[in-house]
Amino acid sequence: MSTMTINGKTFDVTVEDNMPLLWFIRDVAGMSGTKFGCGKGLCGACTVHLDGQAVRSCITPIASARGKAVTTIEGISGNGQPHPLQRAWVEEQVPQCGYCQSGHIMTAAAFLKRNPDPTDEEIRNGVTNLCRCGTYLRIRAAIRRAARSMQEERT
Repeated sequence: MSTMTINGKTFDVTVEDNMPLLWFIRDVAGMSGTKFGCGKGLCGACTVHLDGQAVRSCITPIASARGKAVTTIEGISGNGQPHPLQRAWVEEQVPQCGYCQSGHIMTAAAFLKRNPDPTDEEIRNGVTNLCRCGTYLRIRAAIRRAARSMQEERT
């Protein structure tokens, strides 16, 4: 038997190696913030961090996550405070239906770690999740706002 850490909590992994990480997060760990979208890794609704890297959990087999740290939308905030992206999402009034938002935030968080001062074009090319409501302009505005906020926190 092996273990996996999700949001700092250790879980025994007793499922088949090919089980998608998404289903382990939702059905075994009981965390429902990570959403099922397309099941093919295209839409990004299921995005989580695996050792700090954004991955599409619907196509990531549990075998790839054994012994690694997984962070979901439930674990992205720190010290009881919302992540700067979560604050920016509210301030920019991003969600309409909200279904894809956790995946967008997780993708954007990993993106901003790699590129803390992105241009609009870099955001457009680096955050490729889908939003059926079409809130892309507000999503990009929220990412820009969060980037500024994170820069201010660092200085």
